Amino acid sequence: MIMLDESAELSVSITQIVQRLKGTHLHSQLEKQAKECLHKPEIKLETLKDDVRRLLKASGWERKLQNAVYRELHILPPPGHPRAPPEHTKEPLAYMCKAQVNWEKRILKSLNSMCTELGIPLARKRPVTEQKELTNKWNEMGTDEPDLSKFRPVYAPKDFLEREMYPELGLSYGQLGIDDHTHVPPVVSEQDSAAAQQYSRQGCPTGLRAQLWSLILNTTNDPEDITQYEQLKARVIHHDLLVDNLIYKDVKLTASNDDYYFVFEDYLYQVLLCFSRDTAVLEHFSYNSATPPKSCIQSKSGSEQSAVVYPPNGVIPFHGFSMYVAPLCFLYNEPSKLYSVFREILRIAFKWIVRAFSGYLSTDQLLLLWDRILGYDSLEIVAVLAAAVFAFRAENLMEVTSLASAEVVTCAVLADLSTLKVMPLLQIFLFATSV
Repeated sequence: MIMLDESAELSVSITQIVQRLKGTHLHSQLEKQAKECLHKPEIKLETLKDDVRRLLKASGWERKLQNAVYRELHILPPPGHPRAPPEHTKEPLAYMCKAQVNWEKRILKSLNSMCTELGIPLARKRPVTEQKELTNKWNEMGTDEPDLSKFRPVYAPKDFLEREMYPELGLSYGQLGIDDHTHVPPVVSEQDSAAAQQYSRQGCPTGLRAQLWSLILNTTNDPEDITQYEQLKARVIHHDLLVDNLIYKDVKLTASNDDYYFVFEDYLYQVLLCFSRDTAVLEHFSYNSATPPKSCIQSKSGSEQSAVVYPPNGVIPFHGFSMYVAPLCFLYNEPSKLYSVFREILRIAFKWIVRAFSGYLSTDQLLLLWDRILGYDSLEIVAVLAAAVFAFRAENLMEVTSLASAEVVTCAVLADLSTLKVMPLLQIFLFATSV
């Protein structure tokens, strides 16, 4: 990918965000409020700009703009060069190279630290007597037992986890899901998206979760959102799609048979059918390596064929897809609001390990996990939990003696995760060895 220097990258990001916000309901409301400010007696011509900004800040509009910009910064991919070809704008592997460099530095640092601590050089020439001794023992080196108590592995599989990425999950921090009396700062009343996201890393109180998630995702359910939902609903009513049957089938096979989610069956149909018609989702493919599926349709005259994206949103529903929506039904009972939050969450969820434990964990534990996904704006915590589950049940898994028994034991051990507690499991896996 063709990259830009830091100042050029900032300039491109600002331009992209301005373009994305132009024409939105927020933009039109800001213009309206700014014009109304001009008629207020405290506005002076010589300080016009500062006075208007002060009034917009006092009325809460500056905070709304900050939240919108903050959300866009988390959604947009790193800007590339304006003249870069389209294939260079999709999911660059620069992050892989960066991770590799950092990892190599960590290994070397660990080796050098051990060298310094033990006072042992990285390499030395053996004395003649030691050379002769080793030569004589060459075929019996397994019988030699040097003192290795001071040595430690340079790295272990768990070291691949970037613990420093999750300081707020540390054992010294209060965690909702463990300590349910953790102090709740006034992030909701302040309507600050960045503060809400930071707070979410330690979990959201049940009564405030819906508001906090909406604040993090900057979903307001304003008239524009409601109108968009009604338009999508009209498309569902007017046209029948083959994928509708896949959605019905998936809901019947998953959520409808789930003890937690079967009561939300109607909501699931309303959201997922509208989602399949939402062409705004296609924007995702402009910076993702995936390509939306296309189908050939015939013109009305029957003489020509053309390729169109199908389904309209470019996402063919897969088994378990409805389980992305189901947990949200516990938080939002207004279909338009539910849809807005679901669509924003999917901007992250496109890369989740399938279902992100929805349908496996109990609902309260699942929502505590999703709190952290939104708080860190990262999917890595899902993979960390998956590894933690295997580590937690390693003793059972290591009892297998054949391929057949492996399949049986694995299914039995991993099938029922409903009794697991997410936060203790994550904390033990991430931090227990460093306490």
